[in-house]
Amino acid sequence: MAVKIRLTRMGKKKNPFYRIVAVDSRTRRDGRYLDLIGHYNPMVDPPEVRIDADKALNWLLKGAIPSDTVRSLFRRQGILLRFHLMKAGADEARIQEELRKWELLQLERQRRLEAVKAQKEREKRAAMEASGAEEGAAESEDLTATSETSEPAS
Repeated sequence: MAVKIRLTRMGKKKNPFYRIVAVDSRTRRDGRYLDLIGHYNPMVDPPEVRIDADKALNWLLKGAIPSDTVRSLFRRQGILLRFHLMKAGADEARIQEELRKWELLQLERQRRLEAVKAQKEREKRAAMEASGAEEGAAESEDLTATSETSEPAS
C-alpha cells in the first residue's frame, strides 16, 4: 500500500478549503483518509496553512509521498528541511540551529518583499500625482486661453 500526503477538497462551491491528509494512493480525492495532518485555506489573504509537523514528519519517515502542492506547503513551513536533516542523521541540536537560520532567512525574505511592495506603491502614487498635476496644468492653460479670447475689446 503506497501512502500519499495530498489535499482533499472541502468547502462550498467557489469557496474551496482543503484538508491535508495521509491517504492510500488508490483512494479517490475526497475519499476516506488514514490521518488528518492539517488544513489549507487559499481564499484568505495571506493563505492560511496549519500543519501538525509531528504527524507530517511521522508519515514522511514512514515513506509517504507528498503531492506537489503539499510538498510546496511543507517547504514553506520548514517541514521538508527538518525531514531532510533527520534523514541525513543530524542530531537535534544541529536541526534546531539549521531551522533558526532558515527562519531568519524567511524573515529577511519577507522584509525584502514588503520593501519592494512599498516602493512600487510609492512609485504608483508619485506617477498618479504627476499625471494629476499635468492634467491640472493643462486645464488651467485651457481656462486662461479661453478667458483671454472671451474678453471684449475696448
